[in-house]
Amino acid sequence: MTVDASAQDRAVRRMLTEMGDTWAVAGLSHNTARAAFGVARVLQRYGKRIVPVHPKAETVHGEPGYASLSDIPFPVDVVDVFVNSSLAGRIADEAVAIGARGVWFQLGVVDEAAYARTRAAGVEMVMDRCPAIEIPLL
Repeated sequence: MTVDASAQDRAVRRMLTEMGDTWAVAGLSHNTARAAFGVARVLQRYGKRIVPVHPKAETVHGEPGYASLSDIPFPVDVVDVFVNSSLAGRIADEAVAIGARGVWFQLGVVDEAAYARTRAAGVEMVMDRCPAIEIPLL
């Protein structure tokens, strides 16, 4: 399967401008050396509410964390995935299960089967891109 670049571009724009402002960030912790930490801060600067999702359920950037997507007690618009590609499909499936409107796999996170499942479920998907790079371009 090949992911259509123009479809990805459209999904990027919709997720960043039309889908709502609550973004769960899977893999976000206090580790400032990890890309998730900085990307979450950029999302906040652009008006997104970030929701840290990490087994440690840490509060990050002033937002309380949750151990899993299913623990979040309110609707999530987009799930931004900062986990290893081998784990990303499970997160995408959880995102669909909780009713997220979009799933975003970060740079280097690729799972074409998860992409196909997510799209087949009617959920927008972006793979191998970074919202912190894309949002200033809009």
